[in-house]
Formats: sequence, structure tokens, C-alpha cells
Amino acid sequence: MMDRDRFPVDPFALIETDFSLEDSGVTETLFAVGNGYLGLRGNHPEGRHAHEDGTFINGFHETFPIRHAEQAYGFAEVGQTIINAPDAKVMRVFVDDEPLSMDVADVREYRRELDMRAGVLRRHVLWQTPSGKLVSLDSERMVSFEEKHLAIMTMTVTVLNSDAPVTISSQIVNRQDGEDVYGGTPSAPRKAGFDPRRTDRLEERVLQPQEYWQDGLRTVLSYQVTESGMTLAVAADHVIETENQYDPRSLIEPDIAKNVFRVQAKAGVPTKITKLVSYHTSRGVPARELVDRCRRTLDRARLEGVERQFERQRLWLDDFWERSDVRIAGHDDLQQAARWCLFQLAQAAARADGQGVPAKGVTGSGYSGHYFWDTEIYVLPFLAYTTPLWARNALRMRYLMLPAARKRAHQLNEAGALFPWRTINGEEASAYYAAGTAQYHINADVSFALAKYVRATGDVEFLHRDGVDIAVETARLWTTLGFWRSGDGEIDGDGEQFHIHGVTGPDEYTTVVNDNLFTNVMARFNLRFAARTVRDMELDDPEAYRVMVDRLGLDPSEPEIWDRAAEALSIPFSPALGIHPQDHVFLDKEVWDLEHTPPEQRPLLLHFHPLVIYRYQVLKQADVVLALFLQGNHFTDAEKLADFEYYDPLTTGDSTLSAVVQSILAAEVGYQDLARTYFEDSLFVDLADLHNNASDGVHVASAGGVWTALVAGFGGMRDHFGNLSFDPRLPVDWPELSYVLHWHGTRLQVSLTKDALTLRAQGGEEPVNFTVRGAEHTISDGEELVVPLADQGPIIPGRPSLRQFAGVRREDGSFLTVSVPTVTTPNPIVGSEIDLEDAAEATILDA
Repeated sequence: MMDRDRFPVDPFALIETDFSLEDSGVTETLFAVGNGYLGLRGNHPEGRHAHEDGTFINGFHETFPIRHAEQAYGFAEVGQTIINAPDAKVMRVFVDDEPLSMDVADVREYRRELDMRAGVLRRHVLWQTPSGKLVSLDSERMVSFEEKHLAIMTMTVTVLNSDAPVTISSQIVNRQDGEDVYGGTPSAPRKAGFDPRRTDRLEERVLQPQEYWQDGLRTVLSYQVTESGMTLAVAADHVIETENQYDPRSLIEPDIAKNVFRVQAKAGVPTKITKLVSYHTSRGVPARELVDRCRRTLDRARLEGVERQFERQRLWLDDFWERSDVRIAGHDDLQQAARWCLFQLAQAAARADGQGVPAKGVTGSGYSGHYFWDTEIYVLPFLAYTTPLWARNALRMRYLMLPAARKRAHQLNEAGALFPWRTINGEEASAYYAAGTAQYHINADVSFALAKYVRATGDVEFLHRDGVDIAVETARLWTTLGFWRSGDGEIDGDGEQFHIHGVTGPDEYTTVVNDNLFTNVMARFNLRFAARTVRDMELDDPEAYRVMVDRLGLDPSEPEIWDRAAEALSIPFSPALGIHPQDHVFLDKEVWDLEHTPPEQRPLLLHFHPLVIYRYQVLKQADVVLALFLQGNHFTDAEKLADFEYYDPLTTGDSTLSAVVQSILAAEVGYQDLARTYFEDSLFVDLADLHNNASDGVHVASAGGVWTALVAGFGGMRDHFGNLSFDPRLPVDWPELSYVLHWHGTRLQVSLTKDALTLRAQGGEEPVNFTVRGAEHTISDGEELVVPLADQGPIIPGRPSLRQFAGVRREDGSFLTVSVPTVTTPNPIVGSEIDLEDAAEATILDA
């Protein structure tokens, strides 16, 4: 899926061997470096010709009023968008006063490398100037994982064949307010056209200058954000190493700072500039105090030495890969892509600390830097099983959002708390409620992630202190959002069922529906988990229980109410089709004929009005299928197969969250070749820009899903009810798959081959109990256990198709029909409703 001449395979590095401006936005994302707090896009140090010159800080945002064309009570009122922080990446080089400009330079050698073991971005350029001088330029860029607020950049310039005057201009530029290195507006145009996935644009000035000064080779700029009131300081210090004569100069203005080094370069004598940069932000501290923090960060880095910072980075990553790596034997191309995805998870979450994990991490402005439910479902499993502290930090962010979530629930006339669908500061920022606020499943997603973390780690202390508040308040919402209706069947003994109406599930092509299966299944989990947590606390930790009851005003009858609602929750099922309907009326709609939808009309959200999409059976992303995975212990193997075969042909894959889940379920039910296809689609979402929007930043949730697809899909790991189990599905051409899990303090090294599953245990105070295809096993510290495997599960060739439902009737006796919305003259397939038998025949003839 990648140009391997330009991007050669390397298991631990992403390498580029040819410069191009045509896909600069994508490569800026691919070569970004960050640590979860600070992110630097992969812009070239010359500071020109970028798609988006980006420096992003997690949670650093501006607010603005959301102006609805038609206002209504409870609509989100305040938007939030991430701010492009002042850019310190610029280190421009002039030889004979000629600037290196990559678009026109005579470049004889070029190589850029993101080293995922060292955590460093390197670039080598051999430039021949118009006067014939050969100039070697080698740069490095690192955002420290150990020092949260520190970035280091180096530039080494050597004129190889002549003496020459060399100038290196190191700059900090406030790009947020529209300035480039020359003080004008950015030269690179923004991508034209409508796309709701992009960030909001702010017209007024955002960063108000505060303190700014220079002292020798140290430079400081600081700002306050106009509306949000947040503050920022950035400071840069410089070290020059050369035997050449040089003269330093400086300039400071509110929006740009320069440290310029004029060098009389001798042939073959290098000049190296090291730039140490510190960023600090706050929601309430004056900018002047942040300046002091930057100074302390730089002083500490200078005292320890630059080389020590690079050594610490390498040691940190050694430890990360030791506890997080997934190894795919015999496929270095897949290995490279998988490690790139895992590295992106570290760059998005490692130092997020009290913040969340944005949908794009800190690699771009896509989705305005917001946090979504993506983190809880797709990223938290990786964090919980590899670095539990990061998972705990992400969950604590949700705990700190509870006051705003309670306020939001009250606005919607519900009890408890309602977490926002998209946010930075805890307030709902989605202006389109149908596909935003109506996604109440966010409550259950957060509660599910909390349960997964506690079950994987045994961290009951966090659950009893902070997590229980999340469980209780999210459960309370379901009891008022849902309602009881009698006459639906003997469910709870009283002939009543519990329904949840007017919600949107993960599939945003179907909105504001009744009894969305995913929402109901996850709400059932949420209710049961809250009831069980409260009862366990009462028995096992009476003092924590008493404090919690006082803090939350818990009525002793509430757990029983939650259990009763969970037991009676309506779970739709269609006897006629033998599947679980996505919602109450989903099967009444006509079927969108995806096979005959022209590629130029994909993704659907950019080419069809939402009301058109809402009228059809068509999915943006896996909905029922995701429920089958997350709550797989509540569905039979036959139900999973039937549901997967029905919904797979209806799923567009317009969301990058879809392929990973489809891969997992395809592997489980037997479509193993299809599982491999979906896995590779998710693996190369950004690396091959499969959705044409990688320029907006890394799809972090998809990267997290890659880990889950490897471990839970092919590796067959599940943890239902807190019980560890394995049922592997190794691809036929993979000699071995191995990964690491951390379970209650024990490190488990899992290795899978076609005929055996091997586990090695290290650490941990208690033995680990687990099952392999139903057979029980136990392993203790220092032991190795080999479990023979007869096969890799069922195998079904091909992929599901709508044609398999030809002649199948709905509950009302009508046939399913397929069509593509169009206003042009209809033909036998496109634009007209036809029987599925005809569609199948036409498809076969086309093939």
C-alpha cells in the first residue's frame, strides 16, 4: 500500500528517501514527534511550503460561541478548538546568503528517518548551491518522553568543498495568528471544500502577547488566550559547537524571535546548533510564572547535558517496547506499520497526564483537538494492558469532567452525569446534536473502559476512590433516560421491558433511533457494573462505601433498580432474518447498494445530505458488530456469524474505526482472509492515507485498534467478566505472532504459532488463571506453559454479500431491496429499487 522505493521497509523506522511537496500534509503527520503533551508536526526546519506548520499542546485551546442557525434549549453553546502554539521548529540555513528552499534546491542526497527506538526524527540533505558549493545539512528533532515540557532540535551544517559564509537563523514564530517566517500570512493554502472532520478556524486574534525577552542565546515569548484565558510560555536556548568563527545576533518582537548565527565556515569544518525548547501551559497561572517554569526546564536540561537527554529517550523507549511490542514474524512490512501505530499511541498518551487523548493526538488540528469516546474503546485497552498508569491518567480525566457532565445531564432532564461526545474542557462542543449529544453510549463506553482497567490491573483502590463516581453517575442516567413499557413479553416477571429511545449509536449514518442495540447492550453492562461495584464496596471496603454514599447521596435501593433495568433491557432480534436489528426500525429501511455506489461518491457524508443517508440501511462504522466484540459473552457463535454476515456488506468503512472491529469479528467467526484484509486496511490508514485525510493528523483510535486487532483478533484474547481467555486465529502465512500482556502485575509473554500457544510469566504475586478454548490453565512467576492447538478456528472463504439474502422477507413479509440514491435516469441497478435476486444476478454478470 506504500511506495516502497520512497518509503523502504525497516522494522523499527519510517524512512523517506525522496522529497515531495505533493503529499506534504501526509508526511508532516507521518513524521511528527510528540509525547502526549507536546507535538511537533514533521515540518521541515526551513519553515516554508508546509500544509500545516503545526505545534500542538494537549488541551491548549480557545473557546468561541457556537452560532446555531436555529437555536433550541440545551444545544451546545461554547465551542473549543486546539490552538497552534508558537512554532520553534524553524532553523533556516543560508550559504552565500542563498537560502535552502527545498522546493527549488538542487538536492543531491535526501533521507528522513523517524527512529522509533531512539524516539528521534533525523534528516540528511546534501545541497549543491547555485555557485557549486556542496553543503551537508543534518538535523535532529526530539520531544522528550522523560521531560514532558522539553524538545530538542539540532542542525549541523558543513560546506564540503569550499569556504563560505553560512547563516543559521533559529526562530520562534506565532503562526496561530497568521504569520510565517517573513511575518506574512502562510503561503500554503488550506484544503478547499466541506469536511466536518477538520478543525474550526478562528478569525480574531487568539494569542495576546504578554512577556517577551532575550538574554544572550535564550529567548522567551509568552501569551494569554483571548477567550479561554489559558496561558502559554515558550523559551528556547542555544548551544553552538564549531571551530569556525561566528557572530551571534538576535531580534525579539511579540510574535517572532530570532537567534541568528553568522558563521565564516571553512571547508569541511562543521557548525552545529543545538536548540533546547520548553513549553508550559496553564488554565489559571499567569504567563510570567510559566516563563519561570520554562527557565527551570532549560536550566535542568543544560545541566544534565544534551547527550543525556537523548540517552534517556532511548532508555525510555527500550522499556516501552519491552512491555508493549507486538512481533509479526516473517513480515517486516507489517511489522514496520504495526510498530509505527504503537509508537503513535505512545506519542499520543505517554505524557497526556491529566488531559485526555485527542482523536489526532498532538500531530494535527483535525477534529479540533477534541477527545471522543474513541479513547475509551480503542485506546484504553492498549494502555491498560501495557502501561496501566497511562490508562489510569486517562480515566482520571473523565473523573475530573464529572461536574460538567452532571450539569449536561441536568440540561437534558436526566439524572446522574452525561459525558460530552466531543470536548476539550469538559463541556459538550458538538453543534450537531443528532450525531453528537444523542450518542449517550459515551457514558457506557467510559464505564466499560473503567471496568476493563480495573479487571486488568486489580486497581480496586482507584475504583473505590474515584472510579465509583463514574460508575454510579453514568448508571443513574440510564434509569431516567430509559423507560418501562408493559406488554412486551415476560422479561422481568412483570411483563415489562426497559427501553431507551431517541439515541444515536456508533454508526453516525443512523441517528436518533429507538433501542439502538449497541447502546442498550452497553447500558446493560454499565448498570450491572455499577450495581456490582457498589455492593462489593459495601462488603469489602465499608469505610470507602460510607464515604461514597455521603459524597454521591446514594440511596441503598439504587443498585437493585439498576439490576432490574439491566435484566429487562430490550435487545432487538429479528426471527425472520435471524439477526439483531441495529435499532427498532433499521430493518424497515431500504438497503443502500454499496457495490454500485461510484467511488467518487465516497465517503457518503461528503456527498449526500444526512437525511438521505438516514433513510437507508447503510453504516458509517461497525455498530452491532462492535457490540458483538465488546460484549461477546452475551451472544452465541451462531448469532455472531449471522450478524456479521448481515452487517458487513452494509458497512461503508467511511470511519477509520470500523476496519479494526470488522477484522476482529471476521477472524472470530471464520472469515480469516477477510480479517487479514480489514487488518491491513486499518494498519495503513495513515501510512497509505487510505481515507485522504491523514494530513489532518494521526488517527489515534485506529492505531489503538491495530493493537486490539492483533491481540484480540488474531491473538484471540478476551477478558469477559475479568476472566482471561484465548482462542487464537493466526493468519495462515504468519509463522508466529507474539505480544505482551500485563495482568494484575504479572507480565505475560504470549507467543502463537500454527500448532501451539506459549505463555511465559514474569513477576506478580499470585498465579494467573486463564483458559485456552475452554480448557483451564494456571501459570506462575518464572513458568512457561505450552498449549497445543489443533487448528486456528473455523475458516469461511470470501466475504459476505447482500446476494445471500435474496428472497428473504422482513417481519412484515416484504422483500429487502437495494438501491443507490440518485436523481438521474434510473438503470437496472443504480437509482432504482430492485429485488435482491436481480441485484445478485446483475453483480454476477458484471463480474
